Amino acid sequence: MYISKMIDLTQKRIVVTGGAGFLGRHVVEQLSQLGCEHIFVPRKKQFDLRKEKEIIHMLETYRPEIVIHLAAVVGGIAANQKNPGSFFYDNLMMGAQLLEQSRLFGVEKFVAIGTICSYPKFTPVPFSEENLWNGYPEETNAPYGLAKKMMLVQAQAYREQYRFNSIFLLPVNLYGPHDNFDLETSHVIPAIIRKCVEAQTNHEPTILLWGSGEVTREFIYVEDAARAIVLATERYDGPEPVNIGSGEEMTIRELALLIKEESGYGGEILWDKTRPDGQPRRRLDVSRAKALFQFEASTPLHAGLQKTIAWYRQSLSDGRERT
Repeated sequence: MYISKMIDLTQKRIVVTGGAGFLGRHVVEQLSQLGCEHIFVPRKKQFDLRKEKEIIHMLETYRPEIVIHLAAVVGGIAANQKNPGSFFYDNLMMGAQLLEQSRLFGVEKFVAIGTICSYPKFTPVPFSEENLWNGYPEETNAPYGLAKKMMLVQAQAYREQYRFNSIFLLPVNLYGPHDNFDLETSHVIPAIIRKCVEAQTNHEPTILLWGSGEVTREFIYVEDAARAIVLATERYDGPEPVNIGSGEEMTIRELALLIKEESGYGGEILWDKTRPDGQPRRRLDVSRAKALFQFEASTPLHAGLQKTIAWYRQSLSDGRERT
């Protein structure tokens, strides 16, 4: 088993791409709580990370010793179906060029955040990191999943040829405060929360959800995922990919009923089976993260959903809903 040297992050210059986004803001917050004093968040209006010159400019501006790459162009099934080309190109270009320029710049450590969508469509459950290459991803999100997975290939190749320290993490489906609740681009939990809350407000007797409800998913509360990323940045320097998840699986139907209960919606849930389900099952083997950097998720789904629903209701009353 790979044993790495603990890094003291508090005095490091750390760039968090996507640090103003859903996951990124939680990573930045946890780095701050750790005592890190030099955290930099490049914004898209300043630095377009798809363009080599702007990546170089960003690195010269912030002079990072550590790069945590969270920036991504991402969405749910509908967004993936609508934008397969741009999802592939944008994510591939960001990852490949940022890794290369970070190597040339002399960055000490690069933390690449992949996606569970990189796994083959019919991966044995629970998903083990050893099965990552044993098939093609689920078709609706394959371009996105493959673009992100190329960072793993690049990181391992750079480690072998250049001794460049880059790690690759695979977080499962995230949810929590500051998620994206736009029904055109959101993932399943914020979409169901929004539909339940709006139907309750408008006294609507039914809501309509995509698919059969019979496929399964695993979810991790965003603060848990952020803690995993910080722990891995501190403690893990190995070449192998590492799953980040809760290890708990449930059907989308069960999830919808739980959100309905937690939101207080009293109507009926209908299912549009003409819409795609996505990957049939999803649950991770999370033993490697525990062994390598002592991470275990600690937020039960019902507690995380309560916090997320409360945040969304507050965002509506504050007039800052993300749509």
